[in-house]
Amino acid sequence: MSLNAARLAGPAQADTPLREKVLRRLRNRPTTRGAVILLGIMVALALLAPVIAPQNPHDLGSLSVMDNRLAPGEQGMTGFSYWLGSDAQGRDMLSAILYGLRTSLLVGLASTVGALSIGILAGLAAAQFGGAVDAVLMRIVDFMLGFPSILVALVLLASIGRGVDKVILAIVLVQWAQYARLMRAAALVERRKEYIEAAVNFGLPTRHIMLAHLLPNSVGAVLVVASISIASAITLEATLSFLGVGVPVTQPSLGLLIANGFEFLLSGEYWIAVFPGIALVLLIMSLNLVGDRLRRSFNVRA
Repeated sequence: MSLNAARLAGPAQADTPLREKVLRRLRNRPTTRGAVILLGIMVALALLAPVIAPQNPHDLGSLSVMDNRLAPGEQGMTGFSYWLGSDAQGRDMLSAILYGLRTSLLVGLASTVGALSIGILAGLAAAQFGGAVDAVLMRIVDFMLGFPSILVALVLLASIGRGVDKVILAIVLVQWAQYARLMRAAALVERRKEYIEAAVNFGLPTRHIMLAHLLPNSVGAVLVVASISIASAITLEATLSFLGVGVPVTQPSLGLLIANGFEFLLSGEYWIAVFPGIALVLLIMSLNLVGDRLRRSFNVRA
């Protein structure tokens, strides 16, 4: 086997035990295995919501105000059974939860991907170029991390209005800084290693060093943190929607469903807020358990 072939084969052979160790740890923990299964079911339900939901809660023509606030299991005027009850607008709660789960996951995933992309690029640039670039970027990061996330998001949404895309933008703005700081720290450690110094001495372009060497060898820890931060993004969206500045009523998330049913708790119509709340808790709990297990598994490498 040639030297080049050995160099190409080396990383794959080194990474295989790590992947096997991570998968084995995921399989050997009943709690984590249950969380993975639960998360998979909830993602599948969200993706298949337009197909399996008994009713389209966004179609005003299919709603009947006469069927509002029906208890779980009751039948409406048309004979339709509301297995989880109906809300004040006559929407089937089961269908509303499935569509709300879809919206919450969309916001959580899209905002995490956006914040992760910006944070990785900023942290990578700060570690590679140093000097003034590093100083300016890290002062911006310190400034962003100096304010509570909910406060920044509230101010931004109060200025630009409600909407799914605007909520995603607000969460990206408050989350990218943590990824930038973590990426910078990981890239600085990697940049001091001999193979990076050798690449610099050989005169390889800075862009090539950043994208081909620093990025793939530094991004692992950031991705693990991002898997945990999806739950944080969904929680932040739910909080914003509960406060009335998040997603619009025409595209409700789990947080907005809870807000809509909160006023009926004391009157006995618990299902309007409790069932979406249970779905939100299960989603966040499964994401946190899976993300925490990934973090613990990858820490073994260190």
